[in-house]
Amino acid sequence: MRDWFDTQYWCTQLVYQWHASCSLQAMVTSADISNRIIEAVMAQRLAPGSRLGEQQLAMLFDCSRTLVREALMRLAARGIVTVSARRGWYVIQPSEDEAREAFEARRVIETGLIRSMKAVDPTAVRKLRAHLTREKAAVKGTDVGMRSYLLGDFHVCLAECLGNSLLADTLRDYTARTTLIAMLYQSTHDAALSCEEHVQIVEALEQGQLTRAEQLMTEHIGSVQAALRLSATTDPLARLRDALAPLSDPALPAGSAQDLHTSSPKAGRRRKAADPAGDPSPYLGALL
Repeated sequence: MRDWFDTQYWCTQLVYQWHASCSLQAMVTSADISNRIIEAVMAQRLAPGSRLGEQQLAMLFDCSRTLVREALMRLAARGIVTVSARRGWYVIQPSEDEAREAFEARRVIETGLIRSMKAVDPTAVRKLRAHLTREKAAVKGTDVGMRSYLLGDFHVCLAECLGNSLLADTLRDYTARTTLIAMLYQSTHDAALSCEEHVQIVEALEQGQLTRAEQLMTEHIGSVQAALRLSATTDPLARLRDALAPLSDPALPAGSAQDLHTSSPKAGRRRKAADPAGDPSPYLGALL
């Protein structure tokens, strides 16, 4: 009888230890949370300016707010999120100058990485080929998030395959930033073209043509940047100057611009009601 109770006791202990080990395996870390957020950014599932509530993230990941805050602070140090004392945590909204700097940083890092190579290991080429296979399938498919993620992750994979994990981590952050920039500034770069440019880079690496691979990388990053709707000027007063420029419309008779200010409010409302399609107002009320 005693042997039976001993057996039951040890069985209970084993079950308890098994449940405990499962709980430990499922326990999320701050690194897990930050990596998930980075992946969501690269997949274009988190737009620039998205709010990241600590309580909501804690509920989603089934962890403490302290752990979430640690993850967000990690991302803030990496330049992916920002915090406001009154508004909380938000995904960054890069300025045009920051956008240019991010692409310049990627250009320096990625071309320098290729330039420093003497030869490319065949194993690295096979890994890159495998990544390209997934990339091509995603471009043909309908999952926009996976397509965006794989196109950006190619550059991280390239750094890893060339044997520099430190630069791979750096490129992951810069790729996330340039993904946000592409969303914010409405990139028109074609995904199929981007994938084809990746294929050409890998072919040059496979053939040992490192100088050509470096040139192709420079052109690729340049074409992605050129597809952004960024102002060509670096004039710090450009936006304010445009906003305060005198109103003029060649289709209107002389003095019509003045009428916008001198006419009565009722007259202005009558004009808008008569021609709602011609109202250039960007406000929500004009769209309802």
